[in-house]
Amino acid sequence: MARDRASRSEAKPLRLFIAADVPEDVKTTLAGTLAPFRDRIPGGRWTRSDGWHVTLKFLGATWPRLMDDVRGAVRSVAQTSRAFETSLTQVGVFPSARRARVLWAGLADPEARFGAMVKRLDDLLEDHFVPENRPFTPHLTLVRLTPSRDVGEFAPDLVGAAVPSRPFVVDRLVLYRSHLSPQGARYEPLASEAFGGVSSLPTS
Repeated sequence: MARDRASRSEAKPLRLFIAADVPEDVKTTLAGTLAPFRDRIPGGRWTRSDGWHVTLKFLGATWPRLMDDVRGAVRSVAQTSRAFETSLTQVGVFPSARRARVLWAGLADPEARFGAMVKRLDDLLEDHFVPENRPFTPHLTLVRLTPSRDVGEFAPDLVGAAVPSRPFVVDRLVLYRSHLSPQGARYEPLASEAFGGVSSLPTS
């Protein structure tokens, strides 16, 4: 979230995050694997598949005057990154299975490539946004639980369950705007930077 909250006459802040996308067929496979569990998590709020991104940095409410810095950071990290292959692995939980707040699907990252991009984004944006102080776990958020619950009470076989997918390539970063509504969030891509620095969306 942006550090600068000074009051001034300015356009409304934008709710932003930086992410890597997942192919649609991989999402479809994941949804099918999870289908038997959907009715077994009382009070769980399942996310929609169109929101299954690997979020590398959640910026939150961002003043429009910071957009050039944000776009520049996304472009810089993309320019210095190389495409790599990953796949879905298994279901995990934050912070623990006994006090679960979030269930997620993990992604393979043996060379910590996702984590390296997170670190570079944090470094480039630290003047405006608080750096993440926890180790990064690449994941897709599946279920949110409020209040936290013991997963063992209703789905002891879910945490650690395999959610295999075909290998796929991560080769770009996307800057998203999140539009919140009673019907759920809608995600608007504002910029897409291919690794190597090729932009496929307008940057103005």
